[in-house]
Amino acid sequence: MPAVTVEDILVLPRVPAADPATARPRPVVSVTTAPRGFEGEGFPVRRAFAGVDLRALDPFIHMDQMGEVEYQPGEPKGTPWHPHRGFETVTYMIDGEMAHQDSNGGGGLITNGDTQWMTAGSGLLHIETPPEHLVMSGGLFHGFQLWVNLPKALKFAPPRYQDIRASSVALLSSADGGALLRVIAGEVAGHAGPGSTHTPITLVHATVNAGASVTLPWRTDFNALAYVLGGRGTVGAKGRPIEAGQLAVFGDGDTVTVAAGASQDSRSPALDVLFLGGLPIREPVVMYGPFVMNTKAELVQAFEDYQKGRLGTIPAAHAGVHGETS
Repeated sequence: MPAVTVEDILVLPRVPAADPATARPRPVVSVTTAPRGFEGEGFPVRRAFAGVDLRALDPFIHMDQMGEVEYQPGEPKGTPWHPHRGFETVTYMIDGEMAHQDSNGGGGLITNGDTQWMTAGSGLLHIETPPEHLVMSGGLFHGFQLWVNLPKALKFAPPRYQDIRASSVALLSSADGGALLRVIAGEVAGHAGPGSTHTPITLVHATVNAGASVTLPWRTDFNALAYVLGGRGTVGAKGRPIEAGQLAVFGDGDTVTVAAGASQDSRSPALDVLFLGGLPIREPVVMYGPFVMNTKAELVQAFEDYQKGRLGTIPAAHAGVHGETS
């Protein structure tokens, strides 16, 4: 970690330093620790949003940190074919490779800083698997998947797929050059990321050098979260301790701050953190498994549509390999 780096961070555009006379730092409302679990065919995850009120997360629904794990040959795992409806998935790979295919014709391979953005909308089937060569060789696997809710008016939007290469993300530097910022979606200080979102969000992967800090301007109508992928440090203007696997929820204001500890371990020599926020939808959420709807009746309908094959079919070329859906 991280996947996208630059030889000279000082040549990048810089995020201006916040004006202490006018800035309103967002206070830290909570810091929670993500429990560990398993997903799909058994790959390890951390449930980043576990225990956090959905009202504080809105418009986000769910996020898993996948890995970080060093697989031995034959160990890499993925997911079987499964359905989605009513939201978008954002899959970001830091290390390793993941292949995606869906029943709407989307798909591709992501690795080392690439992002796959899938709008399930009205519904589809998809599968995520490590490529065969990675299964044979083993190797490092690390990334995350974020679920972004869709408002009622877009729950049945046509499915779409975005393949975002690492080379297309906006690269910025903190004001003092101590942090590298990768803007995947939304914008920071006027610099926009490539992700095109139905629900307005900002998503930034920051690597903060040991002893350095970064303060970002943040839309006042967005919520604000920070999840630590690796390393340790503090969060907020008052310096609340935070470490790998923990999520900070911020309150109201117009800037967010994290700082890396002066000493880090050799495995995580810097503080790697995801900043994420979005415009709250403020609509009822009824979710179960792979469906995120507004009412129980819509949830029941989603299961019925899936069982009757209305969310798509597994492409014939793959049905014999992966078997039937379950």
